[in-house]
Amino acid sequence: MPEAPQTGPLFNFKHAITQMVQRGASDLLLKVGRPATVRVNGELMALDMAPLKPEELKSLAEQIMTPRQVKEFAEHKEADFAIGVPGVGRFRTNVYQQRGTVAFAFRSIPYEVKSIRELNLPPVLEEISLRPRGLVLVTGVTGSGKSTALAAMINHINVNRRVNIITIEDPIEFLHRDNLSNISQREVGNDTLSFNAALRHVLRQAPDVILIGEVRDLETLDTSLKAADTGHLVFSTLHTTDASQTINRVISFFPPHQHDEVRHLLSTALHAVVSLRLVPRKDGRGRVPAAEVLICTAAVQDNIRDVSKQLIIPSLIAQGSVQYGMQSFDQSLFYWFQQGVISYESAIFFATNPSEFALKVSGVDSGESRAFGGTTTAAAHLPGDIEP
Repeated sequence: MPEAPQTGPLFNFKHAITQMVQRGASDLLLKVGRPATVRVNGELMALDMAPLKPEELKSLAEQIMTPRQVKEFAEHKEADFAIGVPGVGRFRTNVYQQRGTVAFAFRSIPYEVKSIRELNLPPVLEEISLRPRGLVLVTGVTGSGKSTALAAMINHINVNRRVNIITIEDPIEFLHRDNLSNISQREVGNDTLSFNAALRHVLRQAPDVILIGEVRDLETLDTSLKAADTGHLVFSTLHTTDASQTINRVISFFPPHQHDEVRHLLSTALHAVVSLRLVPRKDGRGRVPAAEVLICTAAVQDNIRDVSKQLIIPSLIAQGSVQYGMQSFDQSLFYWFQQGVISYESAIFFATNPSEFALKVSGVDSGESRAFGGTTTAAAHLPGDIEP
């Protein structure tokens, strides 16, 4: 018996992706049986469209993927790449299979790289970016702004230093144009076979600054640490929630018998850990970044090296807030709350220590008030001008 003809309008991908941009959404999600869905300020919202059909998403995959990406998807059931839609924008794309059907997740990538100040990130990131050497890890959960912050830091170097920058990304997201710096962007799959293959040869490409899209395995991490320890400035990301977890995660990549050696290497190679959380603005007009910033001072180095002691990173951040520009998540949230940018409920929800935060807001100092050490004077290290 022949199939019944398809009824209703066909899915219009360009209309959906345009709606995503016009609404200021960060993501567009496409899944069979559900209308196209966008994420605006962290909240999902279905577009006024018919539920998607399997053949529509299969057809879309064939239209936007290259033969190599189609082959990768057929073999691995998922693939990452970036696409440009003329007149609309550029998007990081993940295609995957769920319940036997094709699904997509698109992330909007601005054409223009914003500055550290424009993103309301702590100005101390400008100083971190201009360091001559060391490992800088930008961390946070998916969608917390890691790639955007890294692009802003690379851009800050590009307009201030005459250096050679090599990036290894999967896929390339933000497109950088040479300014003072010479920037070469390499995409895994198109320009190199893998992160590891690129890293094995990167030191022969005369880099001053190396950006690695993500630390995914031991070999990538080991090469990154050694490159930072031998005089290069290395940037990368990890899916960790704060500085303490980041240090523990780096150490745990290695087998136990190497932990002592790794602690020593990490203490000399690490320069900074920047952890991000995006918090909704009280006026509903977007989100602002709450940032934890750890600078690897002598005290932090000693704490990382000492196997016999637990990490006391929160205390060290509090102690270094004024002199080094460090800040905790709760200090950052307290600043935004004081400025009237975020609500009390949002601040409490995203706080690392909600009870201590509540006491601080009420004006009561507790035994743990060092977590807010230097809140008043350290405000100079936090974003100054806030967009209205």
